Amino acid sequence: MGDSPDSSDTLPWETDDADDNGIAGPSAAELEEAGQSALFGGVEPPRHPQPEPPAVTPAETPDTPPAKPSASPPETAQPYRVLARKYRPQTFSELIGQDAMVRTLANAIARDRLAHAFLMTGVRGVGKTSTARLIAKALNCIGPDGNGGPTIDPCGVCEPCVAIAEGRHIDVIEMDAASHTGVDDVREIIEAVRYSAVSARYKIYIIDEVHMLSRNAFNALLKTLEEPPAHVKFLFATTEVDKLPVTVLSRTQRFDLRRIPVELLERHFAEICAKEGVEAEDEAIHIVANAAEGSVRDGLSILDQAIAHADMGAEEEGGNKVTAERVRDMLGLADKGAQRRLLGDLLGGDAKALLAGVDDQYALGVEPLAMMRALMDVTHRITVAQVANGEAEGTSAEEREQISQWSRELTAGQLHRLWQLLLKGHEEVRQAPDPLVSARMALLRALHAADLPDPGKLAKTLESVAANPPAPSSSAPAGGEGAAAQASPAEAWVQLVDKVEAAGQHLAASIMKLQIRPVWVEPGTLRYSRDAKYRDDIGPVLRDALLTATGMRWVLETSEAEAVPSIAEREEEARAAEETEAREHPLVKATLAAFPGAEIIEDSDAPPSGERQWRRNA
Repeated sequence: MGDSPDSSDTLPWETDDADDNGIAGPSAAELEEAGQSALFGGVEPPRHPQPEPPAVTPAETPDTPPAKPSASPPETAQPYRVLARKYRPQTFSELIGQDAMVRTLANAIARDRLAHAFLMTGVRGVGKTSTARLIAKALNCIGPDGNGGPTIDPCGVCEPCVAIAEGRHIDVIEMDAASHTGVDDVREIIEAVRYSAVSARYKIYIIDEVHMLSRNAFNALLKTLEEPPAHVKFLFATTEVDKLPVTVLSRTQRFDLRRIPVELLERHFAEICAKEGVEAEDEAIHIVANAAEGSVRDGLSILDQAIAHADMGAEEEGGNKVTAERVRDMLGLADKGAQRRLLGDLLGGDAKALLAGVDDQYALGVEPLAMMRALMDVTHRITVAQVANGEAEGTSAEEREQISQWSRELTAGQLHRLWQLLLKGHEEVRQAPDPLVSARMALLRALHAADLPDPGKLAKTLESVAANPPAPSSSAPAGGEGAAAQASPAEAWVQLVDKVEAAGQHLAASIMKLQIRPVWVEPGTLRYSRDAKYRDDIGPVLRDALLTATGMRWVLETSEAEAVPSIAEREEEARAAEETEAREHPLVKATLAAFPGAEIIEDSDAPPSGERQWRRNA
């Protein structure tokens, strides 16, 4: 081949598409690859043609230097896949936390008792859609040799398994009900189920977020869902099972996927960190697992962010380091040591130190709502440790020791009251226009509430005082309201009833005599009980009468404590005692013996001394 012209002697616009030496000019694709715009005629960079490789090998011509091999084009960089997608379970053995469902499906496949419709429900990120795809694999797997049947352990290498995993199998149709909600979308399914599967054993319809279908769409699907062809399986996934009609629920086999426990999430995330070559502290993984709230996808998203947020300087030592401190900063959580110090200041009654701790945490970027939630979490763990006889859970020995100490020192009543105060404060902080101010006031309220008496003990004390009132003081004034307050409830009650009757409130006085059993009587306050046979509301009548008789408004309270009998009951008891005493008199006994049918009656005209007259029954 002839020598090529020197590129330095040839201008770009003087170069034809094919020069005299037969070298073709660059095509439009080459210009695009070189970064030039073929559309706008950009300037071509200087071209330096490479010499052709020698016809003989270097071994045959040792004096000729070997030609440099042309550089291979760089491989196209694969886009980064987030951990939630990269580690999506491909087999049932990789599906964590759903052992009961896997066991049921395995038994159903082994006994050939497969339902025609399955419903997976649960919170976000627990594996509903992944489970549906695994079921599709399990039902259509043919094994590496092509002769396999449905199995709970799909091989993952046969054509159906690979196609389903890549989302391109023609007989596994996945539909998002959130964007296909109408009857027309369901009608397409109804029309398609009549035809057999093209290459798979079963034609499978995976409908995600099935609760988003309209009512008419559900009704249109009911008949097909109840009696589908033998080659069709329906797999539904939803987070809001309550929105599904009962008619749909009764036609499906339901699996409730559970939240993943924190301990299982910690082990799973630790394994993923090991596979990714990332070093992570145990406490950091514990924080991520707690923040996931039982969702694997949420936890992996947080872990992905934590790895990106990790200290880049650690790369020089072989990899990123995910530390608990950085995870807390990323999530805006309070440091566990700071949490314990805040709770210690609150329980110790040190208001100044408490406010200083809140300000320090806020300055570090911790939100007030996160502070309240952290204190609630510590309180809950103390309560659980108290129930477990001091066996506390914690990521460090210091934390476990402090929680165990509090569980021994605090009573159950104090912990429950603290929880209620923090819970109320959390709600106030969430709704307050200034969360920091609201958090301060809520914590100060909880601090000062520690000095208040226990409500249960206070109630018992009041009942004891009511049942055993203090004796009247000898230095009390002889008359007036002071005397009524210092007198016993029975005496004070008689005086009060006399006042009401003297004020002309005869109806109220009659009610007070017949129905009311006084428990505690003092100026402005009346605590009483009544017989169960009295059910009418006497409050308005009594308040008006007492206001008229005493000139003050009274607080009326009902009580189950021991009460003094009513005036009518005491009068009846007195009459019964007099009659018993009279019957024991020798003269009366002799008279009753002589006149067996005689009875003692009371003379309305008799003097107050209680003289009796006798009447013999006819």
